[in-house]
Amino acid sequence: MAHTNDIILKTMTQLIAFILLGFSIYLFFAGHNAPGGGFIGGLMTAAAIILMYITYGYEKIEKILPINFTTMFVVGLGIATLAGLGSMVFGAPFLSQTFEYYNLPILGETELATALIFDLGVYLGVVGVTMTIILTIATDSSDEKDEEKAEA
Repeated sequence: MAHTNDIILKTMTQLIAFILLGFSIYLFFAGHNAPGGGFIGGLMTAAAIILMYITYGYEKIEKILPINFTTMFVVGLGIATLAGLGSMVFGAPFLSQTFEYYNLPILGETELATALIFDLGVYLGVVGVTMTIILTIATDSSDEKDEEKAEA
């Protein structure tokens, strides 16, 4: 295997992944009052992680991010479902939301909404399912096995 000089790719990946993750967090928190939310934030996060997998390789990123993305999907789906059912506990229709303003130490007066809990579930679900699909396709070795059997 030839050694490639990919210092520019690795350097730019660090910068771009940082920007993508920062923007995904912004979209996540802006989502209940403006365009954005858990879905697009989750896609942006998945894009940053995929970029890191492409640049650094599967084995290296698996060591750095030992995350089971299938479990992340299930947890996200559970959080989103429980957020919807939580409103029913208080006699409101499924997926009803409420909000309140709180004075937080660093952020000052901040609106916190129950929609944020639902968005968290969607965010985790989207990252989990996107990464599961992409990594399953990327690591599928059945084509290689079929080619080896055909040659034999």
